[in-house]
Amino acid sequence: MEKLDKVERLRERANVSYEEAREALEQSGEDLLDAMVWLERQGKVKTPQQSSYSTSYEEQKEYVRVVDKVEEQKQSAPSFGKSIGRAVRTLMHFVFHTSFHITRKEKILFTMPSWVFAFILLGAWKGVIPVMAAAMLFGVRYSFEGEENSPASEAANDFLNKAGSFADGVQSELNREKPSDNRQQGNMN
Repeated sequence: MEKLDKVERLRERANVSYEEAREALEQSGEDLLDAMVWLERQGKVKTPQQSSYSTSYEEQKEYVRVVDKVEEQKQSAPSFGKSIGRAVRTLMHFVFHTSFHITRKEKILFTMPSWVFAFILLGAWKGVIPVMAAAMLFGVRYSFEGEENSPASEAANDFLNKAGSFADGVQSELNREKPSDNRQQGNMN
């Protein structure tokens, strides 16, 4: 390696001037390592910071024990039982503070407390749901109304409105097919 190259490398690594790098190389017999040591002894280069590494958990401050993290999450996150309890309370509030309405052509046919409807539905859902679906094909609509518009009643009414729209679509499809069936029967005679 040429002397100029050695001076340049030493100057870059030690962050010293060309003159200091040349002098260090002359004092060390052109050896780069000896020149670095000489500069350190002269106080012109900072000695590297001491570092130590360990695989021991106690010495690692940036790592967290898994057991501690799991325990922290258990305490901060709502438990499954609490979320079920919250859902049951919301459902009970909805059932006892709303009423179930049956309407046809914007006219209320029948109203009952939602808790009565819930008992009927729980007891005879296999018969009630098909009858309700069939009635929707004849323009019957259902809704929940109460003192307050809770997210539960809005979600239930949204579902019932979508079911009503679907029933309207089915009814219009059935009405479209009827005239074509009559024409086909007329052509066969």
